[in-house]
Amino acid sequence: MEAILDFFFYNEISPKEKLGPTGRTIEANLKKRMNAIIAIIRAIEKGQTLPTVAMLSSLFEQTEPVEKKLILEKNRNEAMGQVRYREKDSVINNTRK
Repeated sequence: MEAILDFFFYNEISPKEKLGPTGRTIEANLKKRMNAIIAIIRAIEKGQTLPTVAMLSSLFEQTEPVEKKLILEKNRNEAMGQVRYREKDSVINNTRK
């Protein structure tokens, strides 16, 4: 019993005092803060990061422009006088008649 009383006397604590937060309460507080930080980061990703990345990727995306025919340009097949249809025999034998 004397050793217990000496312990309290040397460490300047009272058996009636509360020693402070325990490991469980500290862990619970840390988990709450970590969950809050994760929620903040997810909100930032949804609200700022993802739309910005989408806008930047659309700016840097290269697409080929659609070529439009000039009004005066003629169809090349008509200009060269090529025949559209050939007989089957000439196509199979690679001979022209």
